[in-house]
Amino acid sequence: MFYDLNVPWTNNQAELQRTLGFLVELGYNVVALNHTISGKLPADLASPIPSPLPFPIPPTLRILTRCTLSLTDPSTNNRLAQLSQNFSILCIRPTTERALQLACQSLDCDLISLDLSTRFPFHFKHKTLSLAFQRGVKFEICYAPGVLVAGGEGSTARRNLIQNATELIRAARGRGIVISSEAKRALACRGPWDVINLAAVWGLGQERGREAVGTEARIVVVQAEMKRRSFRGVVDIVYGGEKPEGIVEEVGGERKSKGKRKAHTLESQNGKAEEEAKPISKREQKRQAKKARLEAFNTTANALGPQPGKTAANSATPVPALAEPNADAG
Repeated sequence: MFYDLNVPWTNNQAELQRTLGFLVELGYNVVALNHTISGKLPADLASPIPSPLPFPIPPTLRILTRCTLSLTDPSTNNRLAQLSQNFSILCIRPTTERALQLACQSLDCDLISLDLSTRFPFHFKHKTLSLAFQRGVKFEICYAPGVLVAGGEGSTARRNLIQNATELIRAARGRGIVISSEAKRALACRGPWDVINLAAVWGLGQERGREAVGTEARIVVVQAEMKRRSFRGVVDIVYGGEKPEGIVEEVGGERKSKGKRKAHTLESQNGKAEEEAKPISKREQKRQAKKARLEAFNTTANALGPQPGKTAANSATPVPALAEPNADAG
């Protein structure tokens, strides 16, 4: 999957719809619509991006909301936690070295984006950037400001973009880089593989460039979701596909209820299971075998009928015994 985490939100729905449609044709799957805030935070922190969008979008495209806060004085913005609850991604765009150090150290954000088309009065240091990497915060490079701008300002912006991007990649040592478009028009968008080749010109290898528009951007989205949904960004409840009670389905021609089972049903099933699981002793086995032999013998005798010899002996009349002779008769 390819990600573009910076498409500026505009009220021009026709132009925005063309931009999103063109990004889908280029091969992007996830796009974040960006709302930029400069200066102090307003009283109403609600997102101006409607959900769903007022125009149809391709079904394969996932839309996220993002807020980019341009930060100069960090002490004036103390409601970042409330702001992050209204957007899918919270990005900080520091304009001074002090703001960059604070954003890398402690500010609760998901992404740090720098306007690389301008000249910075300071250099990027690996020690400062590594503090953000330890907290899981990524850095963003936007290529559109140096693509379509023409004239003297355009060449200056393009030169600053190449110089700053090269220095940022060197200071980050190729890690934790996310590349987005920040395209206000469809003509400023580039395909994912064109972005990978452009990153190779800046000094980022093809593997790292592929991660910049894929894996690294996905990490930003997943971590932002975990912060907002889970308990302290660690424990999350995932739907496991359980069906509600009372659903009845047919299994093998029989109707089987998947709701709560009654107590007598559980007892009968437990009793049958215990009988089946209980082993039979040797004495019981001999008794059952003897009983089976007797039943087989009786069945065979009944089938053959009465025997002739035994019938005559049983039907013969008893012979009377002779009386003993009297001694006086002799």
